[in-house]
Amino acid sequence: MTTLRTRMMEDMQVRNLSRHTQDAYLLQISQFARHFAKSPALLGPEDIRAYQVYLTNEKKLAPRSVHVTVAALRFLYRVTLGLDWDFDQVIPCPKAPKTLAVILSPEEVLHFLGCIKSFKHHAILTTCYAAGLRISEATRLKPEGIDRQRMVLRVEQGKGQKDRYVMLSARLLELLTNYWRAVRPTGVWMFPGAVVGEPISTSAVDAACRQAHRMSKLSKPVTPHSLRHAFAVHLLEAGTDLRTIQLLLGHRSLSTTAQYLRIATNKVCAATSPLELLPRPIPKASSPPAPEHF
Repeated sequence: MTTLRTRMMEDMQVRNLSRHTQDAYLLQISQFARHFAKSPALLGPEDIRAYQVYLTNEKKLAPRSVHVTVAALRFLYRVTLGLDWDFDQVIPCPKAPKTLAVILSPEEVLHFLGCIKSFKHHAILTTCYAAGLRISEATRLKPEGIDRQRMVLRVEQGKGQKDRYVMLSARLLELLTNYWRAVRPTGVWMFPGAVVGEPISTSAVDAACRQAHRMSKLSKPVTPHSLRHAFAVHLLEAGTDLRTIQLLLGHRSLSTTAQYLRIATNKVCAATSPLELLPRPIPKASSPPAPEHF
């Protein structure tokens, strides 16, 4: 392990960055150094620019994938190497296209959940929808996090290393209780994995989700995060205020939650199309006259 790598690890540790972020940054810097076969300390702005061009034009990475590389490089050169650059100019962040999530209807959610074979996977993915959890949060749910008295779930150290409480519906409580009685999981986790002492992996749940999607024959894409999106939009369409949804989802900024306003049908379809205001009947286009001669 090089001195620079060790120092960068220590810089991330003293700032208490999540383990996932540390691993992602170190991987990006390793790939950057391997590309030039040099230490990053010996590389400058022109090398960084060339690398970003390589990622964009040759590797064809999506802008959001390049964002991770940009964040890692900025941390290395700003924090670990202590350089006083104009980082917006030297290491620009590519503009990402603004997309809208494809939302499942309540009927489609019910149909999809009914196609999950495993009791454990069914319980996990149902929890994602019923409580709006990220898949990483659902897999790390603990039995003591289920509060029957207050009817809430405690999410410990979710994204951004934040705890929060979310609602526990009566139907979800019944499902989790039946799962517990049938499986009798041992250890710390509600959903233990194949490795002793560890929760089930997110990749295992992703695989189960893909299998259920194939069985469901739904035309819409479905991932565990799709269920979280559906949770937010269905709450919004039911009249729940945006601030409450923000707290339930654990969003840092209200603007992130506000994006669901562009998807909810009671917001998008609140206005009346001008077509409906035209007098009836709507005139039909007349057919062109038949030619007299060919």
